[in-house]
Formats: sequence, structure tokens, C-alpha cells
Amino acid sequence: MVAPTGDQPNISFPGTLASSAFAACFAEVCTIPLDTAKVRLQLQKKAIGDAVALPKYKGMLGTVATIGREEGLAALWKGIVPGLHRQCLFGGLRIGLYDPVKTLYVGKDHVGDVPLSKKILAGLTTGALGIMIANPTDLVKVRLQAEGKLESGVPRRYSGALNAYSTIVKQEGLRALWTGLGPNIARNAIINAAELASYDQVKQTILRIPGFTDNVVTHLLSGLGAGFVAVCIGSPVDVVKSRMMGDSSAYKSTLDCFIKTLKNDGPLAFYKGFIPNFGRLGSWNVIMFLTLEQAKKVVRNLESS
Repeated sequence: MVAPTGDQPNISFPGTLASSAFAACFAEVCTIPLDTAKVRLQLQKKAIGDAVALPKYKGMLGTVATIGREEGLAALWKGIVPGLHRQCLFGGLRIGLYDPVKTLYVGKDHVGDVPLSKKILAGLTTGALGIMIANPTDLVKVRLQAEGKLESGVPRRYSGALNAYSTIVKQEGLRALWTGLGPNIARNAIINAAELASYDQVKQTILRIPGFTDNVVTHLLSGLGAGFVAVCIGSPVDVVKSRMMGDSSAYKSTLDCFIKTLKNDGPLAFYKGFIPNFGRLGSWNVIMFLTLEQAKKVVRNLESS
């Protein structure tokens, strides 16, 4: 994936983790408005029975505009604090551990290209491990993003990220911070494998084409490919994860959430917010991988000087 090419030396493991966490956090800051729009679209449900209700949010840009108009531009960055908590932990671990785990699976003496199956397995492993640690940050981020404009006199559930952590523990118990862990592991393991393995594979393929080198254009094309594959594969579990985290009392389990979503909203509900999701993940991957490649160059130069 992001392993150095040619004669470039490897950087240290702490350097890899630091570069990964920085790149993930930078991408998060740039793209979280699209993520907020995605969450609102995913949590929006159809009217049941004879009820007639027009959807409040329509499309990525429409949702962004509605949130900005009704709640202010700052609302588009709701959840940025736990989002950065999440990326420091999850982003650093899932991306930083990918190359070491991939090497573990193929063996340190492996020569030649790593098989795609091993890349996918490494992505599944680091995605699952990372989110098991970072799930509370993901939960708080979704809860904060899910809050829309409240009626006058109705207090918000949480005043901020730290208040959300403590309130959830007090009202729902410590285990509640791991609400939705099942679909979250599924979602993040699958999307992580799709992102990292596809970036790895696309980059490897592009570099075989005459005229292409390990530069910004290659990183840009690889990042776009990784984002598209990740959204196509991960959107259904992403919808289930967002609904369970947004309103855990409405569902008994992951399977119950899946069945109710399918029954009440139809199969297309699992691709609700697909365009903002691709806008989010596509741009996120491009920004993250471009930043990561540059950050690793800086760390490599620092460590070799």
C-alpha cells in the first residue's frame, strides 16, 4: 500500500503510526461536513402507514445546505472532537499496522508482489483490531452528528464530546460505549480492507504502466479507486451501524436493525446517502493517502538525517 518503493528505506513503526494518525486526522477535518450529511441521510426514515411526510434532507448538497441554514455552519463540524479522537486511535492503528500485519501473513522473507488475498486479510485484521479500541469515539461522533435543530426549551442530550462520554456511561453504563460494536467491526474491517487493499493493488498496477511513477498523480488515482470500492462494499453495514448508534433503543440487535430497515424502508435504504458517502470516502481517501505519502517522506528524511 504505502510501503516505500525503489531504494527508499522503511521508516520506524512509531513514525508510521504518527504519520498515519496525522494523515487520518487531517482528512477528517477536511471532510467531516460530508460525513455529517451522510449520517443525517442514513438516519432519515420513511413515513410509516398513512403518514405523509416529505423528507427533510435531499441529497448531499441539499443536506449540507439545510444543516447550514437551520443550525449554522458550525453544525457541519459536529462530532469533530470525537472524530479526531477516533482517527488518532483507529486511523493510526488500522493504517499503521497494515504493512507489519501484511508482512506477518506473507512472511518476512517473502519476495515479489504480495497476493491480493493477503492484502485483504491484513486490512480486515487491522480494521477489526482498531475499531475494537476506538468504538466509543465512533459512538459519540455519531450521537453528536445525529442531533439536529431542537425545539425551543428542549435541552440537547450532550453539550460536547467529553460530556457525551460521561453522560452515556452514567445513563447507559460503560458497556454502552461499545454499542453497535458488531456492525462497526464488520463495517470498519470490510471498509478498511477495501480501502487499503484496493489502494495497494491499484497503486501497484499503475506503477507497472510506462510513464507512471510513485508521485501525486498515482496517489490521487489510487485514493479515488480505494474510496469507490470501499463505499460499494461497505455502505449496507455503514447504514446499519449509523442507525444502531443513532438510536440503539429502537433495535434489539444488528440483525433486528437490518430486518427492520429492509422491511420499513426497502433494500435501497442500505444505499441511503451513497453519493455523500462516496463524496466523503472518496475525498477522504484522496486527502488521507496524499497526506500520508508526504508525511512518511518527511519522517523518512528526519529519521535518515
